[in-house]
Amino acid sequence: MSNDVKSGKEILDDFFKEIENIPNVDKVLARSLATLYDQGKLTDTNVKNELHTLREQDANQN
Repeated sequence: MSNDVKSGKEILDDFFKEIENIPNVDKVLARSLATLYDQGKLTDTNVKNELHTLREQDANQN
């Protein structure tokens, strides 16, 4: 049995790579968060701005 211990970065990399596959997750939001993470821009301000943008897009579609 292997006792490989993952670093925090490896855990986060795996999480954001698979975030869209989590049951009942909003795919658009998950993709947005994963993109911010990949770009190294996953900050409180950027997440708030992205949520605001997604809400506006959703409101415009309805």
